[in-house]
Amino acid sequence: MSLIRIIAFSAACLLPAAALAQDKGTLDPTPLPPLSRPDDPATAAKELFGRKDKPAALPAQSYGGYARGCLAGGSAIPIDGETWQVMRLSRNRNWGHPQLIAFLQQLSAKVPQVNGWTGLLVGDISQPRGGPMITGHASHQIGLDADIWLTPMPSRRLSRMEREEMSATNVVRPDRLDIDPKIWTTQHTALLRAAAMERNVARIFVNPAIKKALCREAGDDRAWLRKIRPMFGHNYHFHIRLACPDGSSGCADQDPPPQGDGCGAELAQWFTPEMLHPKPGKPRPPLTLAQLPGECRRVLNAP
Repeated sequence: MSLIRIIAFSAACLLPAAALAQDKGTLDPTPLPPLSRPDDPATAAKELFGRKDKPAALPAQSYGGYARGCLAGGSAIPIDGETWQVMRLSRNRNWGHPQLIAFLQQLSAKVPQVNGWTGLLVGDISQPRGGPMITGHASHQIGLDADIWLTPMPSRRLSRMEREEMSATNVVRPDRLDIDPKIWTTQHTALLRAAAMERNVARIFVNPAIKKALCREAGDDRAWLRKIRPMFGHNYHFHIRLACPDGSSGCADQDPPPQGDGCGAELAQWFTPEMLHPKPGKPRPPLTLAQLPGECRRVLNAP
């Protein structure tokens, strides 16, 4: 299979999950019903982790990889801060490794100086114990991924209804070939550049059209572009991924991004007809608990 076909297949598989990022929440979330056979080895891990509404009372640790793992000792980012507000509260996905939560707070505090925004609107991070999700993301499993809306935080506190129902800003043109110049601003560029330059950021995922705009606007200082990775579905938000914390022996980092700024042929192939209009991929079977790191059973069963 050619490289472009591999990328197209991966993108097609991820599109349904990415689209859920803009789904509305609810003011009256209903708890999931108990599982009839939770100990059945065939039970999907997402059904088990999706029913845990509190973190595991264990030392903070990310286990496994970003798309196959879990989180012990997770911390919740408060829903309101001076320079951030959390969206879609009904999802209960504002949990992460304590280092990620501290990072988001510190990054948001820099935003007024970075680009003049009042602060950040924070989307999905992880579930209380990480793990696969019943809806949405394939990653976000180890508490080191976070979605940040491409919408400035307003200077007032949003209502609960607004947090559940308002949409983020789509900065990509309808044909997906470039950003929408009526919406995209230099403030978006400044924010993404500042985030990518943070030492412990491993990758930032954006829509390919956003990567194209950043390549065009970066100027001579281009080293930070290496961390900006194209991926469909990220036209309303960008996705920050931190590297595994120092000393985290159970956490599996990705390989570093390829050398260079990623603005040449690597980016151009995202705009081919095959990529823009992929054939639907075959859904992958859901992960079971046995397919996650062994420590995830302890995380799941911890008080």
